[in-house]
Amino acid sequence: MKNRSWGGRFKGVQSKEFQKFSASIDFDSKLALYDIAQNIAYAGALAKAGLLTSSELDRLERALRGIEKEIRDGKFKYREEDEDIHMNIERRLKEKTGRLGGKIHTGRSRNDQVATDTRMYVKENTKEIIRLLKNLRKAFVRQAEKHIDGFMPAYTHLQVAQPVRIAQWFMAYHEMFARDADRFADVLKRADVLPLGSGALAGNNYGIDRKFLARQLGFKAVSQNSIDAVSDRDFALDFCHAVAVMFVHVSRLAEELVIFSSREFSSVILPEEFCTGSSIMPQKRNPDLPELLRGKAGRVNGNLVNLLTLLKGLPLAYNRDMQEDKPPLFDSCEQALASIPLVTVMVKKLKFNTPLLEKRIADGFITAVDLADYLVLKGTPFREAHHIVGSVVRECEERGIRFTDLSAEDLKKHSKLFSEDIFSFVDPKKSPDRKKGIGSTSRKAIEAQILRAKKELK
Repeated sequence: MKNRSWGGRFKGVQSKEFQKFSASIDFDSKLALYDIAQNIAYAGALAKAGLLTSSELDRLERALRGIEKEIRDGKFKYREEDEDIHMNIERRLKEKTGRLGGKIHTGRSRNDQVATDTRMYVKENTKEIIRLLKNLRKAFVRQAEKHIDGFMPAYTHLQVAQPVRIAQWFMAYHEMFARDADRFADVLKRADVLPLGSGALAGNNYGIDRKFLARQLGFKAVSQNSIDAVSDRDFALDFCHAVAVMFVHVSRLAEELVIFSSREFSSVILPEEFCTGSSIMPQKRNPDLPELLRGKAGRVNGNLVNLLTLLKGLPLAYNRDMQEDKPPLFDSCEQALASIPLVTVMVKKLKFNTPLLEKRIADGFITAVDLADYLVLKGTPFREAHHIVGSVVRECEERGIRFTDLSAEDLKKHSKLFSEDIFSFVDPKKSPDRKKGIGSTSRKAIEAQILRAKKELK
């Protein structure tokens, strides 16, 4: 173990099995380019503190740029015996610069180093997810504009509830993913704090200019407590939580598309490119992409629980358990980056069966609330109106007819307030536009929703 960076106080030989078990290079190699950027910035801080000469700084920077090129070109050789990405890069730096490479770790610990790399990873990928969510939200808005004069039944308890404009359905999902974008903006804010310079947990003895490091690495703030800085993974929890909530929304959308595209509903037509057939049943057109997306929600929810469980019992400050924070973090990130573009294309190409949906809103008792509201506007307390309309529905069910099959005289048996104008009032296509107030399903309110969304998306 004497050949290890930390091996001076050991004289034994480390078990090869433990060496393999404890190595993290198979997953933290994803942090390689962030670690290069951090090393370059830290070399500058060491020079600023008088710990490197200008010629030494130049040699280190040129060597680190060379290693960066090796990584980008896929020529860098990762070694398991170097444990992690930090030691792999430091080993290569020493190969290129000799003893000078050993100065790069002055005043720094892998504790503040990995915390910095991981924050850089979260920051960059959070920005990309926000960008992808913007594209997805635009797709919902465009579909809303296209379907503003289309109608569909909306559901509660998966039972037909009230008629709405199809655009209202699209804008409902826009609102969900707008909240997701806000959540990721919060993640970005909390990840944007630099831990570098905190050392192992107590700071460093060399007067490293942490504000200089923050500027060099693009951080807006510097951590205020060195113990907290190296042990804090709240930003990773925030990220995994934001991904999990986003996938709950993706899963809800996927579930509706699975249901709506079924033969029983036939409400939507999914793009063929995202469907498959059956190996035995030639007639099948399976909604594979929505089903896969629905399954991903369980996966990223598990990643969040994984990370919460990992951190819940750890004493301050850094503990080796925290090496395991990266697999769930990386996986949640990769699932988000892979899934959002596919959801966006699916939404763009989604087709509603509008003729069938218009027939659907004419069936049943979808305007029952409007019938009750009619009585309320004529002075009947809502609870009484609700009871009266319930008796009208019961009569229709017993006779096997719809509201529109009743005469005014039939309705007057239930309430004398009914008159001939009731039939215009229960027209399912006119119902949405009688809804008043911000956020309702009237054309005017939906146009306002779309306008507000477009302004936000600029």
